[in-house]
Amino acid sequence: MKALIQRVNSAKVVVADRTVGSIGVGVLAYIGIGQDDDVEGACRLIDKILAYRIFENTTDADKLGKLDKSLSDVKGELLLVSQFTLMAKTDKGRRPDFAPAMPPAHARLVFEELVNYARSVHPSVQTGEFGADMTVTAVNDGPINFVLEVMTNPKS
Repeated sequence: MKALIQRVNSAKVVVADRTVGSIGVGVLAYIGIGQDDDVEGACRLIDKILAYRIFENTTDADKLGKLDKSLSDVKGELLLVSQFTLMAKTDKGRRPDFAPAMPPAHARLVFEELVNYARSVHPSVQTGEFGADMTVTAVNDGPINFVLEVMTNPKS
């Protein structure tokens, strides 16, 4: 499972001229779900997104400006958007291979569980609309972007 996370000043998702999700300062996270991914991995990914230190420390004089604060630390908002294209194989040819992505019917269930978990552990979570043609608008802060991954069966 992969997430492309962006630190944002604001972001929103529009479907058919209707805003379905909108946040202020926080993280816009595009979520890619692969063939072998599961709910346990989805929960680990959310934990990683919430704890990943991508916000500057503005209070400790010794650490001013360092990326030392997480989304949870700054009490930022989270916008989750399903993005199957993150799972594409792009190493050969000039056309992406989407075979590594989980089929939509099952991916929807995993994504819904990911969202449910996120809402249970973080106070401000918005989403796009799974499978919809979405327009995503973001005001990137930095810009700061990272690709996070979790393995299905991590080695201890």
